[in-house]
Amino acid sequence: MGARRRIGRFIPVLKSALAIQILALAAVIWAQQGPTISSRVNIVTLFATVHDADGKVVKNLTRDDFVLLEDGVPRKIDYFAQESDLPLTLGLLVDTSRSQTGVLEQERRASYTFLDQVLRQSDQAFVVHFDIQIATLQGPTSSRNDLEVALGRLSIPDRNSTLIYSAIKDTSEDLMSRLKGRKAFILLSDGVPFKEPTSITTAIEFAQRADTIIYAIRFSDPVPFSRPVLGAILAMASERGKQGLHRMASETGGTYFEVTNSQSIEDIYSQIEEALRNHYSIGYTPGRSEPDGKYHKIKLTTKDRHLIVNTRAGYYAK
Repeated sequence: MGARRRIGRFIPVLKSALAIQILALAAVIWAQQGPTISSRVNIVTLFATVHDADGKVVKNLTRDDFVLLEDGVPRKIDYFAQESDLPLTLGLLVDTSRSQTGVLEQERRASYTFLDQVLRQSDQAFVVHFDIQIATLQGPTSSRNDLEVALGRLSIPDRNSTLIYSAIKDTSEDLMSRLKGRKAFILLSDGVPFKEPTSITTAIEFAQRADTIIYAIRFSDPVPFSRPVLGAILAMASERGKQGLHRMASETGGTYFEVTNSQSIEDIYSQIEEALRNHYSIGYTPGRSEPDGKYHKIKLTTKDRHLIVNTRAGYYAK
């Protein structure tokens, strides 16, 4: 009985010592890894790229160079780092509607070269095409061979439809929302929806909820002007498609590009690769004790007004 009493007196001491060791271990892990961001923690994270007036990526900024507002209210930046090696998931969304007939082969070749160059050991990519339907040709993988095979399966259907917004919505919800780390879509399209049940606003919302950046590349067959009336209609649709692609990229923190005689798709992919490898990671705590489920606007700028910051326009507190 005496031995039991002596052991009983030591139990609180042992528990206290164990607690101290656990706290010390947690502090060491925090110091080594930095803050771990979770959707259950009331912390907002942004990935941003900065360009100068000539379009060159700016890589030498510090926390003090940025100004952050949420819903017009200044917020303190709690976490700041330059992230070039964080794991990256790239979703290649390829428009295979009939308007892409003349450019699909160029997209196929350039896309494989890009993925082969940009993917590192910890990265992964997947391939989705959209036209009259949306189909995942290859799920997230690091295998260059599997991605090449998937790109080789891209083809143009006989019927015409362009489910561009549905592709972004469904892929954001079904794939990207389940993944962690940096996530981006490479969207190859003329941007013109046809027989599309989903709105552009819904597509943007789902991409934002999945914390996914959209890099939009406008690439399509030239508008035929041999038939004036048809040419005018197609030109109007083309302009709306351009505006839609620009909006999706801007509101998710990406960039809009257009393939032209002076800018090839290979040139564009080089610019995207540089942007992806030079993200600033920024974290801050909003002025709420709990997520409210609402949309909140973000404005991130630099004190140097000549610099251009690309980051998402807002987020849904979840």
